[in-house]
Amino acid sequence: MTKPVLGIIGGSGVYDIDGLTKTEWRHVDSPFGAASDALLFGELDGQQLVFLPRHGRGHRIPPSELNYRANIDAMKRAGVSEIVSVSAVGSLKEELPPGTFVIVDQFIDRTFARTKSFFETGLVAHVSMAHPVCGRLGDIIETAAQESGIVAVRGGTYLVMEGPQFSTQAESNLYRQWGCDVIGMTNMPEAKLAREAEMCYATVAMVTDYDCWHPDHDAVTVEQVVKVLLENADRARALVKAIVPHIGHRQDTCAKGCHTALEHAIITHKDKIDPMVAGKLDAVAGRLLKR
Repeated sequence: MTKPVLGIIGGSGVYDIDGLTKTEWRHVDSPFGAASDALLFGELDGQQLVFLPRHGRGHRIPPSELNYRANIDAMKRAGVSEIVSVSAVGSLKEELPPGTFVIVDQFIDRTFARTKSFFETGLVAHVSMAHPVCGRLGDIIETAAQESGIVAVRGGTYLVMEGPQFSTQAESNLYRQWGCDVIGMTNMPEAKLAREAEMCYATVAMVTDYDCWHPDHDAVTVEQVVKVLLENADRARALVKAIVPHIGHRQDTCAKGCHTALEHAIITHKDKIDPMVAGKLDAVAGRLLKR
């Protein structure tokens, strides 16, 4: 493995970091179409970083219309090896108030209008999603949060809904009965595609408000939500800066197996692989297809 490259997927405020040098916005072509925006390449204390505004600069693209495949493929082509996803979420638990960061370890995927795999007819693969985020990367984020004085809860289940509408109260209460901790619209199929692309992936879920289950939900004003969003953006930038010193410590492939997730996942016989499909997967699965 080459030196780790840290990718950050999140809102526009996340990449405005003091000390980021050698910055350059660059479009990265993908056979899966256009990514949400150009990628911002930069360097922070000697560590290479690549930022992707998930919804595009100016928040142009709704969750269901994001080209998740192009986003992850573009990050892979840019050399990114570990991804930290920074996402705004609603809280499904009283003990996770607005302003709390949750280092997610599980997902429930309730999306239905999104393409969820790089693989298709002509080249089939099944990766494990039992542990959908990288535990090693989660450890780094937890340490960085402690060093930054950021309130971050380790572990939690993120319910990913389709959107763009928010939940009904019945749905919100159902998800609470399921034991979910936070709810949002963006991290699936992002996490699944990152696993298929053999990249470490971890989510920092930033709570902006309580979901509609909460009796005080209707009392929350737009001004209050915006205030929390701005404060969360400040904390997210501080967290990224604190993560950077720890990223370069990995000497080889991820010990959790993220960088070898496809090793036994491709089941299509070599003689039956569609070369057109394989051609699109030169970045995602080239490590194996070139054997």
